[in-house]
Amino acid sequence: MRLAELSRRSGIPTATIKYYLREGLLPPGRRVTATQAEYDDAHLQRLRLVRALIQVGGVPVASAREVLTALEDDSLDHNSRLGTAVWALPHGPEPSGDDVFQERAGRTVDALLARLGWDSAQEYAAESPAHRMLVTAVAALARLGYPCAVEDLAPYARAGHQLAVTDLDLIERYDSADEQLEAAVALTVLYEPVLLALRRIAQAQESHRRYGQRSTEE
Repeated sequence: MRLAELSRRSGIPTATIKYYLREGLLPPGRRVTATQAEYDDAHLQRLRLVRALIQVGGVPVASAREVLTALEDDSLDHNSRLGTAVWALPHGPEPSGDDVFQERAGRTVDALLARLGWDSAQEYAAESPAHRMLVTAVAALARLGYPCAVEDLAPYARAGHQLAVTDLDLIERYDSADEQLEAAVALTVLYEPVLLALRRIAQAQESHRRYGQRSTEE
């Protein structure tokens, strides 16, 4: 297909596609004349992954280029490629290592992972942006005096595991490895506001169950 057709099928403007080509996010097409090239379904799939990273996930172009380079590494297995794609997403502020609450939070998170038996999460803790994000969040809870011990966090972790099972089940609906990578990034980002909304709706429902009926009866 020509550039105009690639744009139409991908839903991405030609100017943006040209920018992705210049930045090395999209491989060049097969040159047919001095000024024209042809593209195929592999370019279309790559464009969808680039869009998932940059437009949906908010990943900077330079970081997206690094991720795409890593994803093309044949030495990586599918698990590593999925992890590389999702780890590239923004994960919030980095922890400050010289804070006593941060240090305690790190120990709490380590104890939580050990209690859950999440060996892989423990193994890659030092490299995981999600691990650092969790430590920072637990430290913030501790500074404000809110419950954040291992027993407080464990129910959230178990619920998170069930969500992860659902996530991977959704991702596995796609056939190719590239489609699954795109889905892993896009669904991680797009379902987070869904999860937040459902949590708040569920809180309101549970609050009504506990306290609403009582006030009505009174």
